[in-house]
Amino acid sequence: MTILAIVLGFAMAYSIGANDVANSMATAVGAKAITPRQAVLISGILEFLGATFFGAHVTKTIAKGIVNLDMISNPDYIMKGAMAALMASAVWIIFSTLWGMPVSTTHSIVGGMMGFGIVAAGWRSVDWMKMGVIALTWVISPLIGGFLAYSVFKTISYFVLHRKDPLSAAKIWVPIFLGTTFYIVALLLSIKTFKLEHSFSQITAIVVGVLVFAITKLFMRKMSSEDPYEAVEGIFRRAQIVTSCYVSFSHGANDVANAVGPIALIYVIVETGSISKLVEVPKVLLFLGGLGIAAGVATLGYRVMKTVGEGITELNNTRGFSIDFATATTVFLASSLGIPVSTTHTVVGAVTGVGMARGIEVVDANILKNIAIAWFVTVPFAAVVSALIFKFLELF
Repeated sequence: MTILAIVLGFAMAYSIGANDVANSMATAVGAKAITPRQAVLISGILEFLGATFFGAHVTKTIAKGIVNLDMISNPDYIMKGAMAALMASAVWIIFSTLWGMPVSTTHSIVGGMMGFGIVAAGWRSVDWMKMGVIALTWVISPLIGGFLAYSVFKTISYFVLHRKDPLSAAKIWVPIFLGTTFYIVALLLSIKTFKLEHSFSQITAIVVGVLVFAITKLFMRKMSSEDPYEAVEGIFRRAQIVTSCYVSFSHGANDVANAVGPIALIYVIVETGSISKLVEVPKVLLFLGGLGIAAGVATLGYRVMKTVGEGITELNNTRGFSIDFATATTVFLASSLGIPVSTTHTVVGAVTGVGMARGIEVVDANILKNIAIAWFVTVPFAAVVSALIFKFLELF
């Protein structure tokens, strides 16, 4: 049973890597900051390191508290339910990846847990208030991400790109943009990934932001170019690579729990015969989860990357940077307010927002329609398939 759970968990981790790599690298690839091959190599390494060394050692086994395990007295049911949730989630995410559609892997596992919970203990076992909040994020995440990306790109255009001397304007404004961005990135990394205290995280983030501001200021003072626009794009290209690396690393650390959480639950039940709401995740499971994510990135990651980075709208480095800034800021604000936004939905919204800043005609409405369909099908599909798999496993 444990071996089967580990195989299923690896499959889930694989599907997460294949689909969610678009969150970090799609805009960098679409903006030609890095090649697809470089993106796969960089994100595969960083996702693995983030998952293995900074993945959640103690994880909620019930996927965001969606199912009340106290209403399920039989540990065997919970074990089979966790397996059903993993199988259903992995199937949906792999299907979506082959289709080229970015979906929320967190929502997939939530849907899987919900499906088995309803079959095992009835409708009352599901926290419908939390489900309502999750459904709300389908709208909130892309709207906030889109608005911020639109605003940032318009700001860069107004203060830098549309000035008589773009390079002189860039020397004033680009250090401010980059200092602010790296302050947010450092703060998120310190709090969410490294789990440092808020006061220490704030100090660290301020130091990083000021350092980046000062280094950029010094670097840009020496810059001169016959093509000021190319010079500005070059600066944002370098910044975008760093922000993309941050998203990859933090994604590996934060989302590996979607794959290893249910495995850890099964492991505890097999070992102790009892249920625990919080379980210690063995290091070897984090290692396997990181390996699975890296494998998914390496083999199928290019499909969703192409959709997000090239399919929705055409990107360059200033647009790509605006998307990364908007995504990091949205996740930061949502985390501060306790709102569970989806990074996948935020990125897609941000890409769309940047496209809209140039005119609605440059945004591919058909791609967005397919993405929206995939988003709304995620939870019900995973729930129904999980329920069917659970009923099948009950026979054994």
